[in-house]
Amino acid sequence: MDTETHAMLQLAAEAFHLKNYDLAADIYGNQLGELAEPSSRLELMVKRADALAFGGKLTEAFGIYRKASEIERLQPVHLGNLLTYLIENIKRHGGGSQTNNSPGVEYVEMVASEGCPDAATGCGYEAWSCRICLAFLFEPVTLPCGHSLCKKCLERANREKPVCCKECGDTSELNDVQRYRVNVVLGNILCKWFPTQCQAAELRREGNSLYADKKMEEALGKYNEALLIAPKDYLLFSNRSQIHSSLRRYDMALSDAETACRLMPHWSKGHQRKAQALVSLGRSEDALKEYLVCLSLQPDCKLAKSEAQKLLGDFLAPVTDQVPDSVLDYSALLCSRVQVKSGTPVQSSQLSSEIDLPPSPPQVSSRLPCKSLKGSDVMADEGAEEDRPSGTCCRHLLKRKRWSTEEEVLEDKRNTKEEGATGNDIYKKIKSEPVIGSCNPVVGDLVDPTDLECSLCMRLYYEPVTTPCGHTFCLKCLERCLDHNPQCPLCKQDLSQFLAERSYCKTSLMESLISTYLPADLMERNKVYHEEMAEFSNLNQNVPIFVCTMAFPTVPCPLHIFEPCYRLMIRRCMETGTKCFGMCLADEVKGFADYGCLLEIRNVEFFSDGRSVVDCIGRRRFRVTRHRQQDGYNTADIEYLEDAKVEGAAERDLQTLHDAVYDHALVWVNSLKPDQKERIVAHFGPMPEKDSDPQASPNGPSWCWWLLAVLPLEGRAQLPFVALTSLQDRLRGIRRVLLFMARNARHR
Repeated sequence: MDTETHAMLQLAAEAFHLKNYDLAADIYGNQLGELAEPSSRLELMVKRADALAFGGKLTEAFGIYRKASEIERLQPVHLGNLLTYLIENIKRHGGGSQTNNSPGVEYVEMVASEGCPDAATGCGYEAWSCRICLAFLFEPVTLPCGHSLCKKCLERANREKPVCCKECGDTSELNDVQRYRVNVVLGNILCKWFPTQCQAAELRREGNSLYADKKMEEALGKYNEALLIAPKDYLLFSNRSQIHSSLRRYDMALSDAETACRLMPHWSKGHQRKAQALVSLGRSEDALKEYLVCLSLQPDCKLAKSEAQKLLGDFLAPVTDQVPDSVLDYSALLCSRVQVKSGTPVQSSQLSSEIDLPPSPPQVSSRLPCKSLKGSDVMADEGAEEDRPSGTCCRHLLKRKRWSTEEEVLEDKRNTKEEGATGNDIYKKIKSEPVIGSCNPVVGDLVDPTDLECSLCMRLYYEPVTTPCGHTFCLKCLERCLDHNPQCPLCKQDLSQFLAERSYCKTSLMESLISTYLPADLMERNKVYHEEMAEFSNLNQNVPIFVCTMAFPTVPCPLHIFEPCYRLMIRRCMETGTKCFGMCLADEVKGFADYGCLLEIRNVEFFSDGRSVVDCIGRRRFRVTRHRQQDGYNTADIEYLEDAKVEGAAERDLQTLHDAVYDHALVWVNSLKPDQKERIVAHFGPMPEKDSDPQASPNGPSWCWWLLAVLPLEGRAQLPFVALTSLQDRLRGIRRVLLFMARNARHR
């Protein structure tokens, strides 16, 4: 390839990238005349056909694809752009806004009038559905984010890739999914309120187990039984379709797959099942259409993509058999907004005819054997990918004889009567059933408030949280238990990792149940909670007291919290929003001293074992008027202290004393060894500057409190300075301490 040719091909590729498809097609066409090597011509012909297709000239594009296939059968890599165009065309036709006269709206209105299950879940239990399989929640497991899904869905999803919650997008990697057990309370409630749906889910699981053991007829019996009691479950139809395919009953498989698509139009797996049945029946065109719909709904479906590429290759492959002269309308491969939006079958005459495509091989209605999946993969309740070929390609269909006889058709009809109702029969039953929404009056009659009571506080759940072992508690109750012991209060399972992760997200479905069915009880529970929080928020009465050391206004006071009672105290301070508690010295008689300092929490750093480091700073001095205790820690009624102000000559004397003591303190600080000063600055910060007005703050100058914190005095010697309300007396006391230390230093 010479330099000029290479430059032109680069220009064509750039034009295609910039969506100038006509220019790209012209350049590729011109270069084709200069190439004789078959492999090079094949690549250029495909690229030119791609450009024509994206430019809207599909009739010409398919003619070139067909000519290219005469050189060599087109491989999936050659058909990638064509497949992308077809999928985008489906999305474009189905994604536009609809008018009141559009078929999509008519279908939605039909759904509402006929009582078809809710399209969001297909089973009609949108409030009780798993967000992976979208079917009724069975054996619910609650994730750290608070959302619940089926246990089997969690296990299957974890095998494929790290679990990602479909509800909130949380990407928590649950590598050890076995430690997450079924939510006991939620599971019991669902079994009590929805026994029929739980029974159907159990039958589905039994059917899957039988299918895995290759006991097809027994598995089919379980699914027939399940559909009799849960005729709205699209998942049952989808899985029964797979069983029929394994038994080579492709007509029945197609019927079930179509019913699944009606019940859940936007579920890609239903269209995949339908496509597999259509291929097995020899209806390759319709199968390709369904695979394209599947890819428009789930672009990362590898099976649908590979099968669609195979079918496209078959359509474009040269055919040696006699083909009718009539041109097949290939626009049937593109789905109108009716099928994308509603999932209803659409005839070719209803579709847009803006695209003309070349003829394809004639359809053959022969039945072909369909390989069974591995037992563990076939009944993919959650819509997981399957590795099963969908059937023999269209090109091979041309060379096979029709082996389905009239006797076989009659046999299938007899099987239909023996095995149970078909999808259409059950769909008629669906129309006559009421839709069960998120608030069912029948469920309301079964609600017992005791079903939703915390086993620790014996009150209605407030902010329910579910542990990995499946037990649910009020958030505050669980935190208090974990303060004392990192084990589940009920089953004693170790919750150290749960405590380390601190994933205390509320169980959303439990909250929804309570707010929906017990609104009055929840209102009363809310009232009690807010009354308790208001009591904890009072910074004059029942103020929490941390009995430890001396604290001073404006001086930092870092704390290491490890005792259970103080863990609770710090959490309450943060939850109420006050972020404040008192600090007092211990007292052998009263429990704690009568004077202290109010501390404000600036930051809390939690450790994996529940301990924490709390960064505090002193704010106000107080005097205790009443000593109390609550929930294991001390509380007090307090009154705040302020320095008494002076005026006139007394103010001038105060200013003189203030400046003299400050200078004396500065001399002492500068006399400290460098390593001592570094430790003091690292813990308390540098010494504050001298205040221009000593009486500006009700607590007096900041440097006084900083100096008292760093002076080598015992707590009992520091306490009187906090109790003083005379700045002049406090300064004199500090001066006496400095003079005493200076004399001791000279004697040493």
